[in-house]
Amino acid sequence: MSTLTRRDPLDDFFRGFFVRPVDFAGSPAEAPQMRVDVKETPEGYQVHAELPGVKKEDIHIHIDGPVVSISAERKQDKEVKEGERILRTERYFGQVSRSFQLGQDVDEAAANARFNDGVLELTLPKKVAPKAKRLIIE
Repeated sequence: MSTLTRRDPLDDFFRGFFVRPVDFAGSPAEAPQMRVDVKETPEGYQVHAELPGVKKEDIHIHIDGPVVSISAERKQDKEVKEGERILRTERYFGQVSRSFQLGQDVDEAAANARFNDGVLELTLPKKVAPKAKRLIIE
């Protein structure tokens, strides 16, 4: 038995039309992303996090034992003027965060962070594990 299906050609034309973002400026604002590389050395860990478009003041790093959390907020305002008329004003606010657990506790006092050209570099030395002490019975 055959099934008859009716198709409207305008259905395919408008399908997805209203779900695509409208791009006025040629490049829409992207949500902030964070790509992280973690390398282990005998002395500690090296972390490189890519944070393009984020200011140094908007990056927060929290260390709790072996857990490292990085969060960043990106704020972007764009205003296009033509003479005295404002044609368009756009605002974008976004936040991204990553947490990961390392194999050993981090020495927070000796940790170091640098931010240069959109790349956050963390140097996280390993905390020296206390050695077991043998007690002598008196």
